[in-house]
Amino acid sequence: MASITMFGTGCAMVTRCYNTCFYLQSEDGGIMVDAGGGNGILRQIEASSIDYSDIHHLFITHCHTDHIMGVVWLIRKISPLQHKRKYSGVFTIYGHDEALAALREMCRLMIPAKICRAIDDTIVLHEVHDGDELRVGDMDLTVFDIGSKKMKQFGFVASLPDGKRVAVTGDEPLNMVNEHLIAGADWLLSEAFCLYAHREQFRPYEKYHSTALDAGLTARVLGVKNLLLYHTEDHHLDTRRRAYAAEAGSQFKGNIVVPDDLEVITL
Repeated sequence: MASITMFGTGCAMVTRCYNTCFYLQSEDGGIMVDAGGGNGILRQIEASSIDYSDIHHLFITHCHTDHIMGVVWLIRKISPLQHKRKYSGVFTIYGHDEALAALREMCRLMIPAKICRAIDDTIVLHEVHDGDELRVGDMDLTVFDIGSKKMKQFGFVASLPDGKRVAVTGDEPLNMVNEHLIAGADWLLSEAFCLYAHREQFRPYEKYHSTALDAGLTARVLGVKNLLLYHTEDHHLDTRRRAYAAEAGSQFKGNIVVPDDLEVITL
């Protein structure tokens, strides 16, 4: 049974939860998407049911600190495990040219040289391009440029062995240039920076983000079956699940999931 383990659900500046990143798992492997902004990713992984030795594929959406910095810590963790033969095989990191160049430079500056030597050996940086098709375990991924006006950012649609499609659309409002890839998907994973009711407080549109209301409208227009909301502010964690689902639900009548950190969602 395929699932998503949410390592984190928050936007860049959260302190009460971890930054948005997760593990998409199928029957034969899986892929991690982003890694948050610090070594908190190590805590989140160790608190989950996922073992480091399970993580052989990671997709970087873009270069913002809350998405890419945790990857440095994963490299620092996994490379010694490979050396000690506690991790079998290679660790493949997928990303566009800018993301991989930034990661390579951060590793050069921030982690020991003996760990950096694993890059391009047991740690593989795999550059992806708009429209690329990838095979990860038993999943087929179609990579797409989200069309960001802020920073180059990629997402993907994963086709699972049971025929379900999962659309990972990054942390900005969906650009309808990719509508044909996502329409009718079984799961739409969408950022929802805040409630529309709180837009004056959090100013999502100035930050190229959307609200739960906007995400619900997008899900309705695209005819998806399930909507998962993440990358939120953390001022309302105690009411987030109920309030975000209610606001998105005013536009979208399908299933809405607003997960907490470390929650596992069955697809």
